[in-house]
Amino acid sequence: MNSHDLSERLGELALDLRWTWSHEADALWQQIDAEVWQRTQNPWVILQHISTERLEALAAESSFVAELERLTQTRQDYLETPGWFTAMHGVAALGGIAYFSMEFGLGEGLPLYAGGLGILAGDFLKTASDLGLPVIGIGLLYQEGYFRQIIDASGAQQEAYLFNDPGSMPIHPAKGPDGSWLQIYLDLPGRAVQLRVWQALVGRVALYLLDTNDPLNSPVDRGITAKLYDAGTEIRLLQEIVLGVGGWRVVEALSPQVEICHMNEGHAAFAVLERARSHMRRSGLSFWEALWATRAGNLFTTHTPVASGFDRFPPDLLIKYARYFESFLAETGIEASELLALGRSLPDEGEPFNMAYLAMRGSLATFGVSRLHGAVSRKIFQPLFSRWPEIEVPVAHVTNGVHFPSWDSPGADELWTAACGKERWRGMPDALPALVSRLSNEQLWTMAGEDRRTLIERVRIRLARQLRSRGHLPEIVSGAADVLEPSALTLGFARPFTGYKRPNLLLEDEARLARLLNDPTRPVQLVLAGKAHPADGEGKEMIRRWIELAQRPEFRQRVVFLEDYDIALAQELVQGVDVWVNTPRRPWEACGTSGMKVLVNGGLNLSECDGWWAEAYAPELGWAMGDDREYPKDERDLRDAEALYAILEQQVVPEFYDRDADGMPLQWLARVRRSMAQLAPTYSSGRMARDYVEQYYLAGAAELRRRTADASARARAMRQWEVRLQRHWPLVRIATPTISRDAAGWLFSVTVELGEIAPEDVAVQLYAEPCEGGPASRVELCCTAPNATALYAGSVPDDRPARDYTVRIVPRHPGAAVPAELSLILWQN
Repeated sequence: MNSHDLSERLGELALDLRWTWSHEADALWQQIDAEVWQRTQNPWVILQHISTERLEALAAESSFVAELERLTQTRQDYLETPGWFTAMHGVAALGGIAYFSMEFGLGEGLPLYAGGLGILAGDFLKTASDLGLPVIGIGLLYQEGYFRQIIDASGAQQEAYLFNDPGSMPIHPAKGPDGSWLQIYLDLPGRAVQLRVWQALVGRVALYLLDTNDPLNSPVDRGITAKLYDAGTEIRLLQEIVLGVGGWRVVEALSPQVEICHMNEGHAAFAVLERARSHMRRSGLSFWEALWATRAGNLFTTHTPVASGFDRFPPDLLIKYARYFESFLAETGIEASELLALGRSLPDEGEPFNMAYLAMRGSLATFGVSRLHGAVSRKIFQPLFSRWPEIEVPVAHVTNGVHFPSWDSPGADELWTAACGKERWRGMPDALPALVSRLSNEQLWTMAGEDRRTLIERVRIRLARQLRSRGHLPEIVSGAADVLEPSALTLGFARPFTGYKRPNLLLEDEARLARLLNDPTRPVQLVLAGKAHPADGEGKEMIRRWIELAQRPEFRQRVVFLEDYDIALAQELVQGVDVWVNTPRRPWEACGTSGMKVLVNGGLNLSECDGWWAEAYAPELGWAMGDDREYPKDERDLRDAEALYAILEQQVVPEFYDRDADGMPLQWLARVRRSMAQLAPTYSSGRMARDYVEQYYLAGAAELRRRTADASARARAMRQWEVRLQRHWPLVRIATPTISRDAAGWLFSVTVELGEIAPEDVAVQLYAEPCEGGPASRVELCCTAPNATALYAGSVPDDRPARDYTVRIVPRHPGAAVPAELSLILWQN
């Protein structure tokens, strides 16, 4: 093999981000350049630095070439082997999924993420590749991305924004149908902006990234994609136009077979408008008919636990600033007020345009990221369904999962492979609990010890580098080699430093913390990391306080704060800690996937009963603090701090150090085994992906096909149904029902004046609120006289009083999602 062919083969491997979770080629990259590999763990950077002489030398090594050939064939086998989706559902079941996200966290070689939202998106793309889901990703290529954190000598956070050079990232220009670099154009005020489209390979999945940094654009427009989550309102609006509108145009150009548009948060909601407009052009439908047709293929995942977290824009900015919307209104023939109403809860001219509202109104289904978050989201979205009971606000949930091959340690990978096989995460995890339950105490304890030692070695290296960069004296730097003990109970805490995350809960009683950490026979140690938003002074002060504490003599050997929390550091932490601590203020943690990542490595969770832990926790699996009662903020914080100390002192520490004659903590290891067996399969991204597919993707695609068949006849009929109900709904009346009783229960009879509305267009129901924790009761009444004044009758059990039931009328149409697509409702007086 000559050096040119060798370079091409290596380039194919390095451009496939599968190396972020498949470590088969690690030894190969180490052999090419050990120093660069050690510092970056990024094959593409290695190839950027390799010399011609080194390539020629490697091409002459037969063993190296043979290994490269083997790895190339292994990758090809992976790409060509049908995945779970094809085997289970077949290729015809789904045309494709376009997954839109403002950020993607795949690895440090592609730093286009800020936190959990992006990590979730990256894990989903990896999972889609492993399972063979027909997914493409749509995102933005940022020139700077999120900031890198530097802690100065005073313990203050400083921010550095590094330039993302496309030439040094594992991406390449996306080619259009004609073979040229795909360019997308957007109309903005007074000019057209050219978008470059890049492609990253994630195994079998293509991730397309849009970027405005084209020399043909003005300097201002080149800066639209400069920073992830730019603080400027206008720039943020333009970013979301680029993502939603430009992103859907990429879908149309490269993957027109896509049926499902999955929006990961509301940032991409403008894709709803562009998709409907595009369908309108092709089909000859009106805009509203096209929206009815395409909405069936749109899904919206909300991650936000508070209404203030949604992106909102002033209405005049939306209409007057962006020429895209001027042309949109002209082409679709709708009024500006109609467009703005899609992003508002009320017809209020002053109400901002809410991207989450647009995403919800443009989607067949909306879901949160944990069971508790689904309930919180129903409260948040209640303004869109003002007369509907909160429990019927159409927000479901799919609890997040994590891509365990991206987060497991080498020791954990070896253990799981021996117990469950190498392909364990490329299918559904249903059989794994029984297999993992067979792991022995010796296997688990050996893995934990090795992973903890590895973590401590890496912490010491990172800390020494951090201290040197702060300008500390050599004797201080050398002290990093002595921090932490390989055999001590190690707690991990890493997340954004902000008020509701309560990262300083353990600092409520520093003397008590010192006693806990410095117990001579049962020591505890703590490794922390996390960034504060550049504008979050409170979060920065929390970091400074931990830095100051870690420098005090009584804590120096037991507490380490590591700067610049990123994917690489997160992987090191979750692979080596014994307990992952999470302290959000309930119910502000939408999911909290960081705690899931320790499961595969035998780590245990000690968390507020919030997010995913509220549904996962059981006393035999980990530890929980807090409850679902309402407290004033300060009282809750004090209660939870006390609970955290008490659980550590009375449960976690004794259990870890209670050893048998062989030096093993049997109760601890039993808990680890149960956690690994029961929780890891349940909170894997494979389970999450199956929920997406079987609960939403397949149903959405099937409904989309029905609505667009026969020249979109069904969508046209749905729009006519909507217009008819909107026009005549104010004239509908419900008379006082007649109630009697027989052996079957309560008998209801009620007269309803429908006027111009046909009985088949509505459902007349008896509704009762949930009772004693049970579900709400909905019983449809039968129409016994279908006229303008119709008679409805039905019965319900008499296990609760008749007064609990209220007659109501709601829209009904085959295939329509009510109230998501039409929220009309009328209650009896």
